Amino acid sequence: MGVTGSTGPVMDRDEVDRALARLGAEHEAIETSLLALQDHAGRRLLEGAGLTGVTQERWTSTEASITLLWTYFDAYTDALRTARDIRSRRRWSSREDLVELTELLTGESVTVAGSATATANAPTLHGAANKLSECYSLTTLVDRMNELYATSLDMVVAADAVWSALPARIDLLAAELQRTRRLAHSVGVRPGEHPAGDDLERITRTLTKLREQVVSDPLEFWLAAEGSSAPGGGRPDTTVYDREARALEDVRREIDAVLTVRQDAEKRIVRLRDILSRADRTLAEARTARGEVLAKIAATEVPVVSGPPTVLQEQVAAAADYRRQGQWHRLSPLLESLEQKAEDELLRARESLTAVTAPLAVRAELRGRLDAYKAKVARHGFAEDTLLVERYEKARRMLWSAPCDLRAAEGAVLRYQHAAAELIGGPRVPDQGVREDDRRGPGA
Repeated sequence: MGVTGSTGPVMDRDEVDRALARLGAEHEAIETSLLALQDHAGRRLLEGAGLTGVTQERWTSTEASITLLWTYFDAYTDALRTARDIRSRRRWSSREDLVELTELLTGESVTVAGSATATANAPTLHGAANKLSECYSLTTLVDRMNELYATSLDMVVAADAVWSALPARIDLLAAELQRTRRLAHSVGVRPGEHPAGDDLERITRTLTKLREQVVSDPLEFWLAAEGSSAPGGGRPDTTVYDREARALEDVRREIDAVLTVRQDAEKRIVRLRDILSRADRTLAEARTARGEVLAKIAATEVPVVSGPPTVLQEQVAAAADYRRQGQWHRLSPLLESLEQKAEDELLRARESLTAVTAPLAVRAELRGRLDAYKAKVARHGFAEDTLLVERYEKARRMLWSAPCDLRAAEGAVLRYQHAAAELIGGPRVPDQGVREDDRRGPGA
């Protein structure tokens, strides 16, 4: 709203007519704005709401401001009507009429009766409540109406914006929360039994309290825009709502994981039993291999093979019980733990088998090396060499006898390789730890 006017000693008829036209247009604009404020949905809600906190304080002041606005507007209307009546007395206004119109249109000629009820909380009338009346010029009166209108509209728009944004979103989230609670209950996720159940209870309490606070004190959840002078500049504060929405999403993901467990629990338990069965068979093979190694290999240390993990079997049985009883929230973490432990157990069994059969692998490697050198010697025409035949037979007896002394057998194979290398003329074979007395020949 705004108004313009001219000042001077005495206005002429044209100046008066132009001023009245401007004031008439200003009057229509002010009236339209006040009626829009009166019919604003936010104002009607504020009138009937049980307000608390910041909103209650601001609305008390705003109600007084709106009342004062209408008081000012009525005085403004009366002054404009009086000016129009004076101007309409004569086609050509007299000097006295022009003096009266000049005083009415530019001077402090508008008297507003003071009212403790109307002005006690109005922000623009500090101390005016104690006065029986106060005089204003039309320009001053419009400035006061502009100020009161801006602060009143700002408060109404802010409250309406919060009420339009947050309660509906809270209700939608609460509906989603109820669906999640029912789903959680169906899979055994309950308060006191599962952390997700406790989270659902906390989210429910927070949303209930948040909605009550938003309805009774919407301005507590309004963030005014910095540097903005427009009424209603800002946005609703959704910090608490956003936090609880994220928390509900986390719970929903956890429940989805539990539902996934319910869908494929049997398949996972079967796979667990298969892995543990393979681990048991591997350990049994390792125990059998250990007996063979102890019987066939002498002077070597063979690691002890442990028995099957009974604890894992018991946990798998517990998982099967959880599945039968529908305790999916207990089954989910147990299956995840068991799957990792089962893979670790299978790996341990394979490593145990490898460690136990290592001496047999060494003996097989020595046998292969001995036969490979014999074939090489034969290709070079030294198959009948007495020294080579003697050393070959000695190494062969050691490798094919039981129990086999791997250290001595390796020395015999190396002596055969050395002799073969000297005859063939190839590179010298590394000693690989053979003792000095092993190099002196078969009669050493």
